[in-house]
Amino acid sequence: MLQLGLYSRYLSDTDFIGNSLARNLPDGMTVSLDGPLGSGKTRLVQAIAAGCNIPVSLVLSPTFVLCRQYEGTRSIAHLDAYRIKDDDEFWELGVEEYFGATGITLVEWGTRVENCLPPSRINVSIAIIDRDKRHFEFSSDDSAFQALFKCLEDDCKDLLEEIIP
Repeated sequence: MLQLGLYSRYLSDTDFIGNSLARNLPDGMTVSLDGPLGSGKTRLVQAIAAGCNIPVSLVLSPTFVLCRQYEGTRSIAHLDAYRIKDDDEFWELGVEEYFGATGITLVEWGTRVENCLPPSRINVSIAIIDRDKRHFEFSSDDSAFQALFKCLEDDCKDLLEEIIP
């Protein structure tokens, strides 16, 4: 399993991580985002969108609409599984059209529909350290993403150190 931990001390660090992902995620990629309410899942999506020249003001949590699509230098499908009761309800939304499509598919609360997500994906778990500080844990069971993890590690090398309280 591939793993990479990054510490965001400021919102600008989260923006930096998102920009790196926007540059390095391959087309057709699915990213599962998990963490407690207020951990920064939508904030990370906004940062990825900004890296794709999508105005951040357009990127809102899709909790009540379940899916939002954005077009910039890359396409983003932004899904939210928070209110989804089970796998069947998720499939009824027609989500399979987003997986493997051109662009990037970002799924907030992805562990709630883990069985529906492509096995070849990146998982991002976000932990709240304090008001603005976050720990991002990236993982994947697909060794094909080793180069992607290396690019992210190289881009964000200043964020690899543990936060000193």
